[in-house]
Amino acid sequence: MRVMGVDPGLTRCGLSVVESRRGRQVIALDVDVVRTPPDAPVAQRLLAISDAVEYWLATHQPEAVAVERVFSQLNVTSVMGTAQAAGVVALAAAKRGIDVHFHTPSEVKAAVTGNGAADKAQVTAMVTRILGLQAKPTPADAADALALAICHCWRAPMIARMAAAEALAAQHRLAYRAKLKAAR
Repeated sequence: MRVMGVDPGLTRCGLSVVESRRGRQVIALDVDVVRTPPDAPVAQRLLAISDAVEYWLATHQPEAVAVERVFSQLNVTSVMGTAQAAGVVALAAAKRGIDVHFHTPSEVKAAVTGNGAADKAQVTAMVTRILGLQAKPTPADAADALALAICHCWRAPMIARMAAAEALAAQHRLAYRAKLKAAR
């Protein structure tokens, strides 16, 4: 499975693409950080992120996109910018019919380090180790984008099983309701 991981942000937006192999083996294909100037208008910054994401989607053709779920922070402006960047990414993927999955920071940390409260240094160290990289990915946004993609690769089978179980349960509910209606 090929997954594009995105650590959204207006100033720095981490982008990565990884491919999962047998078991839990994951290979890094590409990683970068899109930077936009803080003094530029928000619309122009979002356009720069959109253009980069569109290019990555066209170039790498991922099967899924994993985006960090925006969570409550003290800085409302930062949350808004992060949410806007995440929206641009989700929209670009949706236009191409690519599944978008949002993972919380603690889910990602738990997946790659075993500790949902791990710090950035621990995440970076584990991403480097999992991918067998010669050097740590920098800045942290690049490592976070890789961690998101790894997390999704490892969680995707469970997500698919849950979706299948929910679909089967929905079928059973419909059949049961039809049976009840017919018995009346």
